[in-house]
Amino acid sequence: MALIFFGKDPNTNGDDCPTVWVHDTSADLVLQGMKADQQTEAECLVFGHIPDTEAVIRIPARMVPLIRRACDEAERRAALQ
Repeated sequence: MALIFFGKDPNTNGDDCPTVWVHDTSADLVLQGMKADQQTEAECLVFGHIPDTEAVIRIPARMVPLIRRACDEAERRAALQ
């Protein structure tokens, strides 16, 4: 397994910040983000349970270009499978 790095939040110091990767074989997006606050989680729970194996995270809107590039790469890799 290898992760393809797409970038970190451009408005941080580069440490401990939201990050975007694509898994090279599964084509899954891998995201590091800020844990959602209790109010946000409560709003998400209106739509269904959040299993212990999942988390609600927040990704700053300014990271959309990085995520878009990662999505394009994930889509390309998934098509090769």
